[in-house]
Amino acid sequence: MKSFLLAIQFLTVIPLRIKEISEQNLAKATLYFPLAGLLIGLVLSEINLGLFILNLPSFTVSIILIVSLIGLTGGMHLDGLSDSADAFFSGKPKEEMLRVMRDPHIGVMGVLSIICVILLKVSLLESVSAPEKAGALLLMCVLSRWSAVLAMFLFPYARQEGKAGVFIRGMTLKIFLISLISAVIFSFIIWQVKGMILLIIVSGCAYLAGRFTSKKIGGITGDTLGATIELTEIVTLGIFCIL
Repeated sequence: MKSFLLAIQFLTVIPLRIKEISEQNLAKATLYFPLAGLLIGLVLSEINLGLFILNLPSFTVSIILIVSLIGLTGGMHLDGLSDSADAFFSGKPKEEMLRVMRDPHIGVMGVLSIICVILLKVSLLESVSAPEKAGALLLMCVLSRWSAVLAMFLFPYARQEGKAGVFIRGMTLKIFLISLISAVIFSFIIWQVKGMILLIIVSGCAYLAGRFTSKKIGGITGDTLGATIELTEIVTLGIFCIL
């Protein structure tokens, strides 16, 4: 139970204030990432329902939903995306890139990456019909959080120390498989066979993202995991529109 609450605390801004946190509890929290994503998606679905009842314009609804997602997560994944963009587009060597990621200041590429991602999410969500929006939101949140688990299982931590290192070092085959089973079940329940196809595509994108960051900095970091979550949210919405 504590590990589940830690997953919620890590992926959202909900102040659970859990005491006596061990590395084992933190490592097991990744097991619940897809479930935490499902809960985030359910919150967004309820917001979507409320906005539908109010009969607001579709485009306005899409904007409010994306802003709500940013609010629920505290924008931390966008922060990881911007830090990763600043680092990877800096043209600097590995160690310099890692330092850029920890720089509290945001650069031009970081700002542009945030703007592009938000615009793409709003545009893609707007392309989803009103009856299908709930399913798209649920899959987007579940599969993007699952993508982080996959990256942590497949790729090493690029730093000697850091918050994400506890999750990555504690990753086991058992945790990975249980998380995978959760992602499979949720995907099938939400969108049946198409959900399974989407899961495979998102997993492939997460793998490619991990390969790219590993070539650049020798592994993954908390920032690149945040970037992976943001990018796979876009992939999920995009493929949802196509399918």
